[in-house]
Amino acid sequence: MDKLRRLSKPVIHVVAVGVLALSVHLPPAHAAIVGTEAVVSAQQAMQDRSRVQDLLNRQDVKEQLLRAGADPRQVAARVDALSDEEVHQLAAKMDSLPAGGDALGVLLFVFVVLLITDILGLTDVFPFVKKPVRR
Repeated sequence: MDKLRRLSKPVIHVVAVGVLALSVHLPPAHAAIVGTEAVVSAQQAMQDRSRVQDLLNRQDVKEQLLRAGADPRQVAARVDALSDEEVHQLAAKMDSLPAGGDALGVLLFVFVVLLITDILGLTDVFPFVKKPVRR
Protein backbone atom coordinates (compact mmCIF):
# COMPACT_ATOMS: atom_id res chain seq x y z
CA MET A 1 0.00 0.00 0.00
CA ASP A 2 2.80 2.37 0.86
CA LYS A 3 4.50 1.57 -2.44
CA LEU A 4 1.30 2.37 -4.37
CA ARG A 5 0.95 5.70 -2.61
CA ARG A 6 4.57 6.59 -3.39
CA LEU A 7 4.05 5.73 -7.07
CA SER A 8 0.72 7.55 -7.42
CA LYS A 9 2.05 11.00 -6.47
CA PRO A 10 4.34 11.40 -9.52
CA VAL A 11 1.62 10.02 -11.78
CA ILE A 12 -0.86 12.57 -10.42
CA HIS A 13 1.63 15.37 -11.06
CA VAL A 14 2.28 14.22 -14.64
CA VAL A 15 -1.44 13.98 -15.37
CA ALA A 16 -2.08 17.43 -13.86
CA VAL A 17 0.71 18.99 -15.94
CA GLY A 18 -0.60 17.23 -19.08
CA VAL A 19 -4.15 18.50 -18.57
CA LEU A 20 -2.85 22.00 -17.91
CA ALA A 21 -0.68 21.88 -21.05
CA LEU A 22 -3.60 20.72 -23.19
CA SER A 23 -5.90 23.42 -21.89
CA VAL A 24 -3.35 26.14 -22.61
CA HIS A 25 -2.62 25.09 -26.21
CA LEU A 26 -6.13 24.31 -27.44
CA PRO A 27 -8.18 27.35 -28.47
CA PRO A 28 -11.73 27.45 -27.23
CA ALA A 29 -14.41 26.38 -29.68
CA HIS A 30 -17.01 28.95 -30.71
CA ALA A 31 -20.34 27.87 -32.07
CA ALA A 32 -22.69 30.10 -33.99
CA ILE A 33 -25.85 29.64 -35.98
CA VAL A 34 -25.31 29.95 -39.70
CA GLY A 35 -28.20 31.71 -41.34
CA THR A 36 -29.92 30.51 -44.47
CA GLU A 37 -28.98 33.73 -46.27
CA ALA A 38 -25.27 33.07 -45.72
CA VAL A 39 -25.53 29.54 -47.08
CA VAL A 40 -27.60 30.60 -50.10
CA SER A 41 -25.29 33.55 -50.78
CA ALA A 42 -22.21 31.33 -50.70
CA GLN A 43 -23.86 28.80 -53.03
CA GLN A 44 -24.95 31.56 -55.42
CA ALA A 45 -21.44 33.01 -55.47
CA MET A 46 -19.98 29.59 -56.32
CA GLN A 47 -22.53 29.10 -59.11
CA ASP A 48 -21.90 32.58 -60.53
CA ARG A 49 -18.13 32.07 -60.44
CA SER A 50 -18.52 28.71 -62.18
CA ARG A 51 -20.72 30.22 -64.91
CA VAL A 52 -18.25 33.03 -65.57
CA GLN A 53 -15.32 30.59 -65.68
CA ASP A 54 -17.26 28.30 -68.05
CA LEU A 55 -17.79 31.22 -70.41
CA LEU A 56 -14.12 32.20 -70.21
CA ASN A 57 -13.16 28.62 -71.08
CA ARG A 58 -15.02 28.78 -74.41
CA GLN A 59 -12.72 28.86 -77.44
CA ASP A 60 -14.36 31.90 -79.07
CA VAL A 61 -14.03 33.91 -75.86
CA LYS A 62 -10.37 32.94 -75.55
CA GLU A 63 -9.79 34.11 -79.12
CA GLN A 64 -11.47 37.45 -78.36
CA LEU A 65 -9.34 37.89 -75.25
CA LEU A 66 -6.18 37.23 -77.24
CA ARG A 67 -7.29 39.75 -79.88
CA ALA A 68 -7.81 42.31 -77.12
CA GLY A 69 -4.27 41.66 -75.87
CA ALA A 70 -5.18 39.81 -72.67
CA ASP A 71 -3.92 36.38 -71.65
CA PRO A 72 -6.96 34.13 -71.00
CA ARG A 73 -5.20 32.43 -68.07
CA GLN A 74 -4.54 35.77 -66.40
CA VAL A 75 -8.13 36.87 -66.96
CA ALA A 76 -9.38 33.61 -65.42
CA ALA A 77 -7.09 34.10 -62.43
CA ARG A 78 -8.32 37.66 -62.03
CA VAL A 79 -11.94 36.58 -62.20
CA ASP A 80 -11.13 34.18 -59.36
CA ALA A 81 -9.77 37.16 -57.43
CA LEU A 82 -12.98 39.18 -57.85
CA SER A 83 -15.28 39.55 -54.88
CA ASP A 84 -18.55 37.63 -54.75
CA GLU A 85 -20.51 40.80 -55.49
CA GLU A 86 -18.44 41.58 -58.59
CA VAL A 87 -18.82 38.02 -59.87
CA HIS A 88 -22.57 38.27 -59.26
CA GLN A 89 -22.67 41.47 -61.34
CA LEU A 90 -20.83 39.73 -64.18
CA ALA A 91 -23.21 36.78 -64.03
CA ALA A 92 -26.16 39.17 -64.08
CA LYS A 93 -24.72 40.81 -67.20
CA MET A 94 -24.44 37.36 -68.75
CA ASP A 95 -28.13 36.77 -68.03
CA SER A 96 -29.07 40.00 -69.80
CA LEU A 97 -27.09 39.13 -72.95
CA PRO A 98 -29.10 37.75 -75.85
CA ALA A 99 -29.25 33.97 -76.19
CA GLY A 100 -27.83 32.08 -79.14
CA GLY A 101 -24.17 32.91 -78.63
CA ASP A 102 -24.02 35.91 -80.94
CA ALA A 103 -20.61 37.51 -81.32
CA LEU A 104 -21.79 40.90 -80.09
CA GLY A 105 -22.88 39.43 -76.76
CA VAL A 106 -19.56 37.66 -76.29
CA LEU A 107 -17.66 40.82 -77.19
CA LEU A 108 -19.74 42.83 -74.74
CA PHE A 109 -19.07 40.31 -71.98
CA VAL A 110 -15.33 40.29 -72.69
CA PHE A 111 -15.35 44.08 -72.68
CA VAL A 112 -17.11 44.18 -69.29
CA VAL A 113 -14.69 41.64 -67.78
CA LEU A 114 -11.66 43.54 -69.07
CA LEU A 115 -13.14 46.86 -67.97
CA ILE A 116 -13.72 45.63 -64.41
CA THR A 117 -10.24 44.13 -64.16
CA ASP A 118 -8.81 47.36 -65.62
CA ILE A 119 -10.69 49.50 -63.08
CA LEU A 120 -9.38 47.29 -60.27
CA GLY A 121 -5.85 47.82 -61.60
CA LEU A 122 -5.31 44.18 -62.48
CA THR A 123 -4.88 44.79 -66.21
CA ASP A 124 -3.83 47.69 -68.40
CA VAL A 125 -5.95 47.23 -71.54
CA PHE A 126 -7.93 50.46 -71.84
CA PRO A 127 -6.11 53.81 -71.78
CA PHE A 128 -9.25 55.73 -70.79
CA VAL A 129 -9.54 54.01 -67.38
CA LYS A 130 -7.96 55.83 -64.47
CA LYS A 131 -5.57 53.50 -62.70
CA PRO A 132 -5.25 53.39 -58.91
CA VAL A 133 -2.11 55.04 -57.59
CA ARG A 134 0.43 52.41 -56.57
CA ARG A 135 2.89 53.18 -53.82
